This record gives sequence, structure tokens and C-alpha cells, in this order.
Amino acid sequence: MQKKTYIYAALSVAMCPTFAIGAALDRSGQSISTFLQDGNYAEIGVSSLHPKVKGKDNNQNNISDIGDSYTFGTFGIKLQPTEKISLGVLFDEPFGAKASYHGNNNFTNAETSENTGAEVHSQNITGLMGYNLNDNLKFYTGLVYQEVKGSAQLRGDAYSVFNGYDIKIEKNDALGWISGISYEIPELALKTSITYRSKINHKVTSHETIGIDKILQKVSSGLNQVDAGIAEVNKGLAQLTSIPSTDPQKQYLLAQHDSLMKMRYGLAGQQAQLNGLNSLVPNKLTSSTELTTPQSVNFDFQTGLNPKTVLFGNIRWVDWSSLKLGPTMFTTLSKAVYPDEGFDLLYYTKDQWSASLGLGRQFSNKLSGSIAFGWDGGAGKPISSLGPTNGYKNIAVGVRYKARENIELSGGVKYFKLGDATSTVGPGTPAGEFNGNSALVYGMKIGYRF
Repeated sequence: MQKKTYIYAALSVAMCPTFAIGAALDRSGQSISTFLQDGNYAEIGVSSLHPKVKGKDNNQNNISDIGDSYTFGTFGIKLQPTEKISLGVLFDEPFGAKASYHGNNNFTNAETSENTGAEVHSQNITGLMGYNLNDNLKFYTGLVYQEVKGSAQLRGDAYSVFNGYDIKIEKNDALGWISGISYEIPELALKTSITYRSKINHKVTSHETIGIDKILQKVSSGLNQVDAGIAEVNKGLAQLTSIPSTDPQKQYLLAQHDSLMKMRYGLAGQQAQLNGLNSLVPNKLTSSTELTTPQSVNFDFQTGLNPKTVLFGNIRWVDWSSLKLGPTMFTTLSKAVYPDEGFDLLYYTKDQWSASLGLGRQFSNKLSGSIAFGWDGGAGKPISSLGPTNGYKNIAVGVRYKARENIELSGGVKYFKLGDATSTVGPGTPAGEFNGNSALVYGMKIGYRF
């Protein structure tokens, strides 16, 4: 039993910085390590994310840090009423995003001081029941209650006709399920678990607004100005009718006329397109939209290398390629602008695969530490301008202090080297480059055995 205690001590350090930056909207990693602790156990934790995500738009304008910092908490309790049966309740915020653009670039609107931004929030309460099939094997299952809500604002020239689009998704709740199995050999300090979480289907109420009429007013105003310019140039050319075309002044006016006519042709095309789009959708629309959060699988393992050292790791798969969010107004407009393909407001082309591997070491009866390395392959291309990163590599360090026989204090930090990304709008239209970015996550928790 002593060796097993050492292993669990190191594991609690490794799991300390629970907050992460994963592919797509992945945040917490959806660990159930609290439920797999020995005996009766409870823990509460808090983590804080501080990303640095900068780049340049297609016109080489600087995009200052769009990654907003935010903090969230976790809670878990596990009860062992009998030798065979265990019960648990876990709380986390598995999926989320928070980003906002600033400065003078193609994702901001200088005239109105409005910027592109997005927020996504989710909360999970997971109820678990486990049954020990024998001394080594444990089966567990349960229900997951989930709440989701979000909002997004698209601003700037990068979004063309979608400049001025807003969406607010009301809070919605739905149920899913979870099942898994764990296997351990205490004599070898070996412990593994594999956990499946189902997808969760939401029917959310979305409130959409679009400013096509405002864009149309700007285009019409621009068209009037161009027409006025053409009239002035024609007036000047009329006075030079008898002068040869080789005359420098006449050549200048003819070049101006050609330039203005090209501008007029482009603006007239935009005006016709906007008039057509304006007739398709109202300025405001409330509708019901389907949103399904993805299924996932977590595989966790640990094994003792010696009585005071543990090797641990995790492999995670998330079915992001099946997630689609296509609100009614947005989908209608996208199919009109891109009739051959259209696109959703939120979508991913590849599933997430991530992994971590680390070592935990007990230095004394009270103090232990860990170091771990992680990798995430991202969720495919194109990459949304609302989350312009492509996977990551990270390093995490943690410490655990046993304040009393039944009280454990843990703290840790993770550094993320975020993958470079070309952000897109529409079906793969490049909009910006984001390179050399990073993030820091700080976490701490208190564990109590009773």
C-alpha cells in the first residue's frame, strides 16, 4: 500500500494545472481523476489562462493581442460507501473561447469603434457511479448535465457582407452520458483508465442581426461620389475635344475616367449583390439552431518506476469534425454569397488528437513534484479568425504539499507554444497570419481525504 500511496501523490501533482488550450474549443480536458482516487475524496481548484495571440491581416496591419485572459474553477467529490460501489460528482467547464480584436486592421471598424469578438461558455456537472468487478477492474458510468451559451460579432473589411453580423445564443441545457473502465495492479503501481463521453445535442435559441442596409448605404454613397467624379472628368474632357489624345492633360483625364469607371463597375456589382442579400433576410432574426458538443475519449495511464517515481500520460480524442453551427440567417447569406459550397459560422475539418507524458517524484513525506510535456495536433484547416491557432506543444511543472494527513495543496503552471495559423473567413479565404504565439496557465487546488 505504501508504494500505491506514492504513486497517487505524484499523480495529483501532474493533474494540477487542469486548464488548457486545446484544439477548437477544448479547454478542461474533461478529466475524471478525482473519481478514481482511493476512499472518500473531495477537491476544489481554480485555473487562469493568459494567452498572447498576435498577427497581421492581409494588408500587413498589426493585430494586437486578441486572446483575452479568463479564469474558471473545478470541483469534484468521490464517495466510497461500500468496497464495491463508488459515487462521484464532478464540475468543470469543458469548452470555451474568449477573443476580441483591437487596433486598426481588417477585423475592426474604425467608424463605429466596434471590433470582431467571440465568447463561448459551457458548464458540465457529471454524476458517476462505479462498481469494482474485482480487486483490479472497475466499471463506471453516469449522466452529464451540460449548459452552453455564446456570442459573436463580426466586424471589419475582412468579413465583406458579414461585416456587422451579430449572434447571441441563449443559455441551453441538455443531457449526455459517460462510461469507462479502469484497471490497476497495486503491486506494480500500475493504473489505467479509458473514458468515453457522448455527444450532447442542444437546440439553442439564437438571436441574429446583420447590417447589410448600413453597408448598402455606404456603397450607395460611394457610388454617388464616383458618379460625381465621372461627371466632373467628362466635363473636363468636353472642353478638350479638339485637343489630340496625346496631350498630357487629356491623357490624365482619360486615365482618371478609366479608373473611376472600374470603381463604378465594382461598386455597382456590390450594390446589386447587397440588394439581393437584403431581400433574403431581415435585419433581425430569432430562430432555433442545432448545436452538438462533441463526443470524446480519454485514455490515462500511470506506472511506478520506483517507490518514489511515477511515469504518467494521457491520450485524448475529440470528435470536432462533426461539430457544425449554422444559424438560419448566417447560413442563408453564406449560401447566397458562395452558392457552390456555403459555410457554417462554426465548423472544423479534423478531429483533435492530443497527448501528454510526464514524470512525478516524491521528494519527502510532504513534498512532491512533476514535469510533463504535451502536444495537440489541432482541428484541421481552414482555421477560424475567431480562434487563430493550430494545435500546440507545452511543458507543465507542478508541486504538491501535504499540509496534513488528509489535506493536500497543489499548484502548477503550463507554458504553451501555440501553432502558427493562417486565419480564414468564408470557405478558406485567407484573412491573416498568426505566428510565434504562446500562453500561460496557472492552477492551484486543495484536496481533502475523509
